[in-house]
Amino acid sequence: MRQITFFLLLLAILCSCSNDSFKIEGNLANLERSVVRVAFMGDSGLVDETVNADKKGHFMFKGSAAQPTFVSVLTYNGNPIAMAVAANGDHIKVKGDASKAMEVAVKGNRLNEDWQLFRKEHKAFYTDPNPSRLDAAIEKYVKENPADMLSTVLLIADYNNYDDLSKVDKMLKGIDAKARPESLTQAFRGLGKKGHNLPRLLTLNLWKHGERGFEEIKLAEGTTILSLWASPQKNRENLRAKIQEMKENDGDNIRVIDILAESDTMGWHKTIAGEKWAHYWAPGGPLEQGIQLLGVTSLPWFAVIDNTGLVVYSGPNFDEAKKNALDKITKD
Repeated sequence: MRQITFFLLLLAILCSCSNDSFKIEGNLANLERSVVRVAFMGDSGLVDETVNADKKGHFMFKGSAAQPTFVSVLTYNGNPIAMAVAANGDHIKVKGDASKAMEVAVKGNRLNEDWQLFRKEHKAFYTDPNPSRLDAAIEKYVKENPADMLSTVLLIADYNNYDDLSKVDKMLKGIDAKARPESLTQAFRGLGKKGHNLPRLLTLNLWKHGERGFEEIKLAEGTTILSLWASPQKNRENLRAKIQEMKENDGDNIRVIDILAESDTMGWHKTIAGEKWAHYWAPGGPLEQGIQLLGVTSLPWFAVIDNTGLVVYSGPNFDEAKKNALDKITKD
């Protein structure tokens, strides 16, 4: 799941919207009389709004984005339903069963339809807990289609191996300039960002594992690493080993808070069994109040917060998060 800005659509085929807005029209089963969330990066930052679906599961959302943006359609609790690229002038139509996100049809421009075709052809890879086959298919497509904007979309939205950001950067640079516009590459540059552009996050209100209610977490207390994930979490064993090693060496100085960032808690208890650090649940996922400030574009995601509540790192790489946390305790 990645919510990020995109490029100017040159292949739009439905332009029933005015040039100062775009429309997302949905007809979705299992969403009758429900509240739908629509999230995207607008001209002034993250937009997270709600719209009501009628008794037939139909809804219409109107938004504005001068530059192309990734629009996510979600349930009220944050479960993903569909994702599309849209910009002012587009009319995107979403149709299918809200409970089967991989099968929901997205129409409205050639790019979205090409993207959906790729997903359909590689459906088994998308549902495989091991992401290596999907990543290999994306790498192959990018290499063979440097002039295709879909190459950029796949790398940013669906590619999993962000442990090596330099590798992703190299693949992006191999795409023709016209197929990787600035609005999209800026989104990639934001991965792993740190410094004064990030916010202060003093508290989070999350459901604590093993309890029967929400708990306020005070973050401006020492150095904290937030570890956000959704099931099935790929490479959980590897991450667990890294956190355990860090806890053994620096456990008194670095606090680790593990956060399940999705509404579905099935399998949560089994996944975290045996882990000795704190575990919480964020029902709203990456759009949960407070967490949305971190600019999460994929899961897993890590953030480092210092003893003043300043977010000094936010990105997909645990090793980078650990490095930033160690730097903080060394300087402090």
